[in-house]
Amino acid sequence: MKERRRREENSEMEEKDLPKKEGLIIKATGGFYYVRCGETTYETRARGIFRKHETSPLVGDKVTISVLPNEKGYIHAIHERKNSLVRPPLANLDQLVMVVSVAEPAPNLLVMDKLIAVAEQQGVEPVIVFTKTDLADSKVFAEIYRKAGFRVYEVCALEHEGTDEVYEMLKGRISAFCGNSGAGKSSLLNDIFPELALSTAEISKKLGRGRHTTRHTELFELETGGWVADTPGFSAIEMERVGIIRKSELQYCFREFEPYLLKCKFTGCSHVSEKGCAVLEAVKEGTIPESRHKNYCMMYEEAKQIKEWELDKENG
Repeated sequence: MKERRRREENSEMEEKDLPKKEGLIIKATGGFYYVRCGETTYETRARGIFRKHETSPLVGDKVTISVLPNEKGYIHAIHERKNSLVRPPLANLDQLVMVVSVAEPAPNLLVMDKLIAVAEQQGVEPVIVFTKTDLADSKVFAEIYRKAGFRVYEVCALEHEGTDEVYEMLKGRISAFCGNSGAGKSSLLNDIFPELALSTAEISKKLGRGRHTTRHTELFELETGGWVADTPGFSAIEMERVGIIRKSELQYCFREFEPYLLKCKFTGCSHVSEKGCAVLEAVKEGTIPESRHKNYCMMYEEAKQIKEWELDKENG
């Protein structure tokens, strides 16, 4: 232990004379971080100081690196983040593009709404792309989320339908693509960016889902400006790793609730079953989608079960 600390201290002293560059982490795999600085990408490792502070660099981080002569180096500092997600492990996102199939597998609206809530909490704009419109009608699902105030796209990557609109939406932004395995995420990205040649997998009829085909998180640069990330798929079971939202904060993660939050009859309304609740009235009138409110109630009950020590651990 002492020997390792001594080597790290000596290495850090040697780094003081090395040139420094600022760049963007575009890929992380096997303990290596690939940092784009201008036109050059450097293979780097994180300094031991990050382990000491129990933090790790993330794809999307803006960093300062010490550059070695062989175009390798060490991450010297992580710049302040505007947001970050645990799963997918990304930082400084402008938008989270959720790829959701309308069939094979069928959409899980609870999983969608959980991920949307986490994105809202982190200040990342959720965008929803419904895929496989050749297999089932997406209009019912699309209407739910358009009514809630989200940008929604309906595509069939195999027929190149709707994908041009998705490409335009990505320009000038850092965007993450995520979705359940088998939702058609890689197929969609392949249609937009044929040069990526991302692997795809058949849907397992027995399991009702696809296999994970993406093994790491990586940013790809757009010729028109901006970056997109392909990320490992997530499942409903893994959603608990995304983040913890307090029950008192959950209402602010459903944007369609906002016009009604100050109109409830009683202060501290949970918007679940109280009399005089303006949110419930909006649900009855059809202004707020019923499925969204139903999932809010389920998430609220889950949030009530969270212990304070879990919240403290999540917040570091």
